[in-house]
Amino acid sequence: MTRYSWKLAGLSAAFFGGSLFGLNMSRNLEATSISAASPVNSNRPSAIMKFGFPVSHASIKIRKNYILSYDNRLRNATWVFEHLNKDLLNKRNSDRANSRFTEDDSINGMFRARNIDYYRSGYDRGHIAAASNHRAHQDWMDETFFLSNVIPQDSNLNQYAWNRLEKYVRKLVKIYDNVYICTGPLYLPKPDENGRLHVTYQVIGPGHIAVPTHLFKVVVCEKENHLEMLSYIVPNQPVDHDKHPNEFLQPIEKIEEASGIIFFDRLSKEAFVKINHKYIKRG
Repeated sequence: MTRYSWKLAGLSAAFFGGSLFGLNMSRNLEATSISAASPVNSNRPSAIMKFGFPVSHASIKIRKNYILSYDNRLRNATWVFEHLNKDLLNKRNSDRANSRFTEDDSINGMFRARNIDYYRSGYDRGHIAAASNHRAHQDWMDETFFLSNVIPQDSNLNQYAWNRLEKYVRKLVKIYDNVYICTGPLYLPKPDENGRLHVTYQVIGPGHIAVPTHLFKVVVCEKENHLEMLSYIVPNQPVDHDKHPNEFLQPIEKIEEASGIIFFDRLSKEAFVKINHKYIKRG
């Protein structure tokens, strides 16, 4: 196994392990920092938090073939992570017609998206982890229809430009051994008539499901010790059907700043041969 293969193989465990155990780690860190400042009152953190810490609005959901971070506040995913290769995509043991959009019972009922939220909303139930990426098994595909893996998406975008991007990413397995994908929503600011920036977004349905202003997709392609990255931002609105996915490429730093997510943190920029089709200068 190459150096970079090892890094990618261990990425999910490190990335998601940090999220899964982040709350416990933060508790320990908070307690340690306070105790260090006031060693005589080392039990003070326990007294303050006697009845427990507030539960974070983010939670990790591990599915059979993808992993998701769910944001209770916005009622949709923060990110969804997938891994594709030629063997997985060549298997076709599922039928999309047998899958149905369904509530995710693992989400607290207060924060759960429901089909009624989308009724007459004017938005599609847009997959984050694309259903066709998980066609190897019926239960894999069924899990992509959980509403936790869905965002309110412009219908025109969903059917054309976004679908084209998803197909483009799937075709990468013909060139690369492994393709790693992280996809999610963005809520980007826009200026008012006075030039002041505001972040505003619509919510739909009785559950107040947030409608993202944009979507991101970050892709890492691996072939032996050769790594490339592609990073996209797509507006959640009608776009020209003929736009090539390359027209949505944006610097990875822009997505990280907007999302608050550091992607592939075990890989430095120098690990990549290309980013967004441009060779990385060495030295």
